[in-house]
Amino acid sequence: MNTLLSPTEPGHLSLLAPVATTTHGIVSRAVITTPALRLTLFHFAVGQELSEHTSKARAIVQILTGGCRFTVNGTAHELRAGDLLAMPPRAPHSVFATEAFSMLLTQITEPAATETAAPAATAAPSAR
Repeated sequence: MNTLLSPTEPGHLSLLAPVATTTHGIVSRAVITTPALRLTLFHFAVGQELSEHTSKARAIVQILTGGCRFTVNGTAHELRAGDLLAMPPRAPHSVFATEAFSMLLTQITEPAATETAAPAATAAPSAR
């Protein structure tokens, strides 16, 4: 996948420059992608929306410019530039652009829960 930054090298970019604005639709660009982490820049034209969906990843949304309405678990959040929204894995959510806006989406794929190991056997006290 072609990303703006390499996952193996240091890098720098402006969060406001890489995604071109659009008057129709939604533009996205991958910033960096690894097996556990994905950062994506988005720009939504006013009135654009993503219908309700879920993700296996933990998601953190940072609004860079403009404003939108994020609905998570049925609760609407009016977000503006500078706001941050955190969502646990599998939380149903949707997005509506109340005005043109840009956001950085950080998705963190957490390791699958491992079986709890059985407690270690305790040694019997030694007889003296």
